[in-house]
Amino acid sequence: MNNILVTQGVTKRFGEHTALKKVSLEIPNNSIYGLLGPNGAGKTTLIRIINQITFPDDGEVFFDGAPLDARHIAMIGYLPEERGLYKSMKVGEQALYLAQLKGLSKSEAKQRLKYWFDRLEIGDWWNKKIQELSKGMAQKIQFIVTVLHDPKLLIFDEPFSGFDPINANIIKDEILQLRDKGASIIFSTHRMESVEELCDHIALIHQSEKILDGKLSDIKKTYKSNIYEVGLEVEKGEALLQDLKDKFQITYSSFNPTENQLDFKLQLPSSDSSDVLAYLADRANINQFVETIPSANEIFIRTVQTKDANA
Repeated sequence: MNNILVTQGVTKRFGEHTALKKVSLEIPNNSIYGLLGPNGAGKTTLIRIINQITFPDDGEVFFDGAPLDARHIAMIGYLPEERGLYKSMKVGEQALYLAQLKGLSKSEAKQRLKYWFDRLEIGDWWNKKIQELSKGMAQKIQFIVTVLHDPKLLIFDEPFSGFDPINANIIKDEILQLRDKGASIIFSTHRMESVEELCDHIALIHQSEKILDGKLSDIKKTYKSNIYEVGLEVEKGEALLQDLKDKFQITYSSFNPTENQLDFKLQLPSSDSSDVLAYLADRANINQFVETIPSANEIFIRTVQTKDANA
Protein backbone atom coordinates (compact mmCIF):
# COMPACT_ATOMS: atom_id res chain seq x y z
CA MET A 1 0.00 0.00 0.00
CA ASN A 2 1.34 3.46 -0.94
CA ASN A 3 1.75 5.92 1.92
CA ILE A 4 1.15 9.67 1.89
CA LEU A 5 3.38 10.16 4.93
CA VAL A 6 6.12 8.10 6.59
CA THR A 7 8.06 8.93 9.72
CA GLN A 8 11.19 6.95 10.51
CA GLY A 9 12.61 7.04 14.02
CA VAL A 10 11.47 10.61 14.67
CA THR A 11 12.82 12.01 17.94
CA LYS A 12 12.28 15.48 19.37
CA ARG A 13 13.74 16.92 22.56
CA PHE A 14 13.02 20.15 24.38
CA GLY A 15 15.89 20.59 26.82
CA GLU A 16 15.94 17.52 29.03
CA HIS A 17 12.40 16.52 28.02
CA THR A 18 11.96 14.01 25.18
CA ALA A 19 8.67 14.81 23.46
CA LEU A 20 9.00 12.05 20.85
CA LYS A 21 11.22 8.99 20.96
CA LYS A 22 11.95 7.08 17.75
CA VAL A 23 8.39 7.28 16.42
CA SER A 24 7.90 5.47 13.10
CA LEU A 25 4.55 5.63 11.33
CA GLU A 26 3.17 4.80 7.89
CA ILE A 27 0.03 6.72 6.96
CA PRO A 28 -1.67 5.15 3.93
CA ASN A 29 -3.07 7.12 1.01
CA ASN A 30 -6.83 7.69 1.01
CA SER A 31 -7.25 6.69 4.63
CA ILE A 32 -8.35 8.30 7.88
CA TYR A 33 -5.54 7.71 10.35
CA GLY A 34 -6.33 8.17 14.03
CA LEU A 35 -3.45 9.72 15.97
CA LEU A 36 -4.30 8.91 19.58
CA GLY A 37 -2.79 9.30 23.00
CA PRO A 38 -3.28 10.88 26.43
CA ASN A 39 -2.56 14.57 26.99
CA GLY A 40 1.16 15.24 26.79
CA ALA A 41 1.91 12.06 24.85
CA GLY A 42 3.65 13.85 21.97
CA LYS A 43 0.87 14.03 19.36
CA THR A 44 0.97 17.81 18.97
CA THR A 45 4.76 17.77 18.61
CA LEU A 46 4.48 15.21 15.81
CA ILE A 47 1.80 17.29 14.06
CA ARG A 48 4.03 20.38 14.30
CA ILE A 49 6.90 18.44 12.75
CA ILE A 50 4.68 17.34 9.84
CA ASN A 51 3.64 20.99 9.35
CA GLN A 52 7.32 22.07 9.57
CA ILE A 53 6.56 24.38 12.48
CA THR A 54 9.38 22.58 14.25
CA PHE A 55 11.87 19.93 13.14
CA PRO A 56 13.00 16.57 14.50
CA ASP A 57 16.32 16.18 16.25
CA ASP A 58 16.67 12.68 14.80
CA GLY A 59 14.83 10.63 12.22
CA GLU A 60 13.26 11.42 8.86
CA VAL A 61 9.86 12.33 7.47
CA PHE A 62 8.76 11.50 3.92
CA PHE A 63 5.79 13.04 2.11
CA ASP A 64 4.41 11.12 -0.85
CA GLY A 65 7.71 9.29 -1.22
CA ALA A 66 10.01 12.34 -1.01
CA PRO A 67 11.81 13.88 1.97
CA LEU A 68 9.52 16.41 3.62
CA ASP A 69 10.45 19.98 2.68
CA ALA A 70 8.99 23.47 2.25
CA ARG A 71 7.24 22.72 -1.04
CA HIS A 72 4.95 20.24 0.75
CA ILE A 73 3.46 22.92 3.02
CA ALA A 74 0.97 23.86 0.29
CA MET A 75 -0.12 20.21 0.03
CA ILE A 76 -1.17 20.02 3.69
CA GLY A 77 -4.28 21.41 5.37
CA TYR A 78 -4.11 21.78 9.14
CA LEU A 79 -7.01 22.43 11.50
CA PRO A 80 -5.40 22.97 14.93
CA GLU A 81 -7.16 22.39 18.22
CA GLU A 82 -6.46 26.02 19.16
CA ARG A 83 -8.22 28.05 16.49
CA GLY A 84 -6.53 31.03 14.87
CA LEU A 85 -9.12 33.32 13.25
CA TYR A 86 -8.90 37.09 13.60
CA LYS A 87 -11.98 38.05 15.60
CA SER A 88 -12.35 41.62 14.32
CA MET A 89 -12.20 40.69 10.61
CA LYS A 90 -15.26 39.89 8.54
CA VAL A 91 -15.76 36.22 7.66
CA GLY A 92 -15.53 36.62 3.88
CA GLU A 93 -12.57 38.99 4.01
CA GLN A 94 -10.65 36.64 6.29
CA ALA A 95 -11.50 33.51 4.30
CA LEU A 96 -10.29 35.18 1.10
CA TYR A 97 -7.07 36.27 2.77
CA LEU A 98 -6.30 32.81 4.15
CA ALA A 99 -7.21 31.13 0.86
CA GLN A 100 -4.73 33.33 -1.01
CA LEU A 101 -2.05 32.43 1.52
CA LYS A 102 -2.65 28.84 0.41
CA GLY A 103 -1.81 29.81 -3.17
CA LEU A 104 -5.28 30.37 -4.63
CA SER A 105 -6.00 33.39 -6.81
CA LYS A 106 -8.66 35.78 -5.55
CA SER A 107 -11.16 34.72 -8.22
CA GLU A 108 -10.54 31.01 -7.62
CA ALA A 109 -10.79 31.51 -3.87
CA LYS A 110 -14.13 33.31 -4.25
CA GLN A 111 -15.46 30.51 -6.43
CA ARG A 112 -14.41 27.78 -4.00
CA LEU A 113 -15.63 29.72 -0.97
CA LYS A 114 -19.05 30.18 -2.55
CA TYR A 115 -19.23 26.42 -3.10
CA TRP A 116 -18.38 25.64 0.52
CA PHE A 117 -20.50 28.41 2.04
CA ASP A 118 -23.50 27.17 0.04
CA ARG A 119 -22.71 23.55 0.88
CA LEU A 120 -22.63 24.25 4.62
CA GLU A 121 -25.55 26.71 4.35
CA ILE A 122 -23.65 29.69 5.73
CA GLY A 123 -23.85 32.10 2.79
CA ASP A 124 -25.33 34.86 4.94
CA TRP A 125 -22.27 34.88 7.22
CA TRP A 126 -19.98 36.54 4.66
CA ASN A 127 -20.15 40.04 6.17
CA LYS A 128 -20.32 38.99 9.81
CA LYS A 129 -17.30 39.47 12.04
CA ILE A 130 -15.74 36.38 13.61
CA GLN A 131 -16.48 37.79 17.08
CA GLU A 132 -20.19 37.69 16.23
CA LEU A 133 -20.08 33.93 15.64
CA SER A 134 -20.46 31.13 18.15
CA LYS A 135 -17.56 28.75 18.66
CA GLY A 136 -19.23 26.17 16.42
CA MET A 137 -19.95 28.72 13.69
CA ALA A 138 -16.32 29.89 13.73
CA GLN A 139 -15.27 26.26 13.57
CA LYS A 140 -17.13 25.85 10.28
CA ILE A 141 -15.17 28.75 8.80
CA GLN A 142 -11.91 27.25 10.01
CA PHE A 143 -12.86 23.89 8.50
CA ILE A 144 -13.58 25.49 5.12
CA VAL A 145 -10.28 27.37 5.11
CA THR A 146 -8.45 24.14 5.95
CA VAL A 147 -9.87 22.12 3.04
CA LEU A 148 -10.32 24.90 0.47
CA HIS A 149 -7.08 24.34 -1.48
CA ASP A 150 -7.69 20.59 -1.92
CA PRO A 151 -4.61 19.43 0.01
CA LYS A 152 -3.33 15.89 -0.36
CA LEU A 153 -3.01 15.54 3.41
CA LEU A 154 -5.47 16.95 5.95
CA ILE A 155 -4.68 17.10 9.65
CA PHE A 156 -7.67 17.56 11.96
CA ASP A 157 -6.94 18.12 15.65
CA GLU A 158 -10.19 17.74 17.66
CA PRO A 159 -12.30 18.92 14.68
CA PHE A 160 -15.64 18.48 16.47
CA SER A 161 -14.80 20.77 19.39
CA GLY A 162 -17.55 23.37 19.77
CA PHE A 163 -20.05 21.58 17.54
CA ASP A 164 -23.51 20.45 18.56
CA PRO A 165 -24.36 16.84 17.53
CA ILE A 166 -26.09 17.90 14.30
CA ASN A 167 -23.20 20.01 13.01
CA ALA A 168 -20.64 17.46 14.24
CA ASN A 169 -22.42 14.89 12.08
CA ILE A 170 -22.33 17.26 9.08
CA ILE A 171 -18.57 17.74 9.42
CA LYS A 172 -18.08 14.01 9.95
CA ASP A 173 -19.83 13.33 6.64
CA GLU A 174 -17.69 15.97 4.92
CA ILE A 175 -14.51 14.34 6.26
CA LEU A 176 -15.63 10.96 4.90
CA GLN A 177 -16.38 12.49 1.50
CA LEU A 178 -12.98 14.17 1.41
CA ARG A 179 -11.40 10.76 2.06
CA ASP A 180 -13.54 9.17 -0.67
CA LYS A 181 -12.45 11.89 -3.12
CA GLY A 182 -8.80 11.07 -2.55
CA ALA A 183 -7.59 13.02 0.48
CA SER A 184 -5.54 11.37 3.20
CA ILE A 185 -6.43 12.42 6.74
CA ILE A 186 -4.70 12.43 10.11
CA PHE A 187 -7.38 12.63 12.78
CA SER A 188 -6.35 13.46 16.34
CA THR A 189 -9.01 13.23 19.03
CA HIS A 190 -9.89 12.02 22.50
CA ARG A 191 -13.40 11.07 21.36
CA MET A 192 -13.15 7.34 20.85
CA GLU A 193 -16.64 7.10 19.37
CA SER A 194 -15.39 9.31 16.51
CA VAL A 195 -12.43 6.98 16.04
CA GLU A 196 -14.84 4.05 15.69
CA GLU A 197 -16.90 5.93 13.10
CA LEU A 198 -14.11 7.39 11.00
CA CYS A 199 -10.71 5.75 11.30
CA ASP A 200 -9.30 3.02 9.09
CA HIS A 201 -5.95 2.93 10.89
CA ILE A 202 -4.74 4.17 14.27
CA ALA A 203 -1.52 4.84 16.15
CA LEU A 204 -1.35 5.24 19.92
CA ILE A 205 1.42 7.39 21.38
CA HIS A 206 2.10 7.38 25.12
CA GLN A 207 4.97 8.90 27.05
CA SER A 208 6.62 10.00 23.79
CA GLU A 209 6.65 6.52 22.24
CA LYS A 210 4.43 4.71 19.79
CA ILE A 211 2.95 1.75 21.64
CA LEU A 212 0.38 0.55 19.12
CA ASP A 213 -0.42 1.02 15.44
CA GLY A 214 -2.13 -0.72 12.56
CA LYS A 215 -5.42 -1.23 10.85
CA LEU A 216 -8.19 -0.71 13.41
CA SER A 217 -10.08 -3.87 12.45
CA ASP A 218 -6.90 -5.97 12.80
CA ILE A 219 -6.08 -4.42 16.18
CA LYS A 220 -9.57 -5.21 17.43
CA LYS A 221 -9.16 -8.84 16.43
CA THR A 222 -5.84 -8.98 18.28
CA TYR A 223 -7.42 -7.61 21.46
CA LYS A 224 -10.54 -9.76 21.47
CA SER A 225 -10.82 -12.25 24.35
CA ASN A 226 -13.09 -14.90 22.76
CA ILE A 227 -16.09 -13.88 24.85
CA TYR A 228 -19.54 -14.44 23.35
CA GLU A 229 -22.81 -12.83 24.32
CA VAL A 230 -25.62 -15.37 24.17
CA GLY A 231 -29.37 -15.00 24.53
CA LEU A 232 -31.73 -17.96 24.70
CA GLU A 233 -35.46 -18.46 24.98
CA VAL A 234 -35.89 -21.50 27.24
CA GLU A 235 -38.38 -22.63 29.88
CA LYS A 236 -35.96 -24.35 32.27
CA GLY A 237 -33.29 -21.68 32.09
CA GLU A 238 -31.78 -22.23 35.52
CA ALA A 239 -31.23 -25.93 34.89
CA LEU A 240 -29.68 -25.24 31.49
CA LEU A 241 -27.49 -22.53 32.98
CA GLN A 242 -26.13 -24.94 35.58
CA ASP A 243 -25.44 -27.47 32.85
CA LEU A 244 -23.59 -24.78 30.87
CA LYS A 245 -21.52 -23.76 33.89
CA ASP A 246 -20.40 -27.36 34.28
CA LYS A 247 -19.24 -27.48 30.67
CA PHE A 248 -18.11 -23.94 29.81
CA GLN A 249 -16.56 -20.85 31.34
CA ILE A 250 -19.50 -18.55 32.05
CA THR A 251 -18.42 -14.99 32.91
CA TYR A 252 -21.93 -13.49 33.41
CA SER A 253 -25.47 -14.81 33.51
CA SER A 254 -29.08 -13.81 34.16
CA PHE A 255 -32.44 -15.56 33.76
CA ASN A 256 -35.81 -13.86 33.46
CA PRO A 257 -38.43 -16.57 34.27
CA THR A 258 -41.32 -14.31 33.24
CA GLU A 259 -40.05 -14.09 29.67
CA ASN A 260 -38.11 -17.38 29.77
CA GLN A 261 -35.06 -15.41 28.70
CA LEU A 262 -31.57 -16.62 29.57
CA ASP A 263 -28.65 -14.27 28.89
CA PHE A 264 -25.02 -15.06 29.56
CA LYS A 265 -21.44 -14.51 28.44
CA LEU A 266 -19.04 -17.35 27.95
CA GLN A 267 -15.39 -17.56 27.05
CA LEU A 268 -14.18 -20.25 24.71
CA PRO A 269 -11.74 -20.77 21.86
CA SER A 270 -13.09 -19.45 18.57
CA SER A 271 -12.76 -22.92 17.05
CA ASP A 272 -15.34 -24.22 19.53
CA SER A 273 -18.02 -21.63 18.81
CA SER A 274 -19.81 -23.69 16.15
CA ASP A 275 -19.91 -26.72 18.45
CA VAL A 276 -21.33 -24.64 21.30
CA LEU A 277 -23.87 -23.10 18.96
CA ALA A 278 -25.03 -26.55 17.85
CA TYR A 279 -25.18 -27.71 21.48
CA LEU A 280 -27.42 -24.80 22.44
CA ALA A 281 -29.63 -25.09 19.35
CA ASP A 282 -30.70 -28.56 20.50
CA ARG A 283 -31.87 -27.19 23.87
CA ALA A 284 -33.32 -23.71 23.27
CA ASN A 285 -34.32 -21.05 20.79
CA ILE A 286 -31.28 -18.87 20.16
CA ASN A 287 -31.96 -15.17 19.69
CA GLN A 288 -28.39 -13.95 20.12
CA PHE A 289 -24.94 -15.46 19.70
CA VAL A 290 -22.40 -12.70 19.12
CA GLU A 291 -18.68 -12.47 19.76
CA THR A 292 -17.81 -9.31 21.70
CA ILE A 293 -15.15 -7.15 20.05
CA PRO A 294 -13.39 -4.55 22.22
CA SER A 295 -14.08 -0.90 21.44
CA ALA A 296 -11.37 1.60 20.54
CA ASN A 297 -11.87 3.14 23.99
CA GLU A 298 -11.27 -0.21 25.72
CA ILE A 299 -8.15 -0.83 23.64
CA PHE A 300 -6.86 2.67 24.39
CA ILE A 301 -7.27 2.25 28.16
CA ARG A 302 -5.92 -1.30 28.28
CA THR A 303 -2.83 -0.49 26.21
CA VAL A 304 -1.95 2.66 28.17
CA GLN A 305 -2.46 0.90 31.51
CA THR A 306 -0.25 -1.99 30.41
CA LYS A 307 2.46 0.44 29.31
CA ASP A 308 2.27 2.25 32.68
CA ALA A 309 2.37 -1.01 34.64
CA ASN A 310 5.50 -2.12 32.78
CA ALA A 311 7.26 1.24 33.02
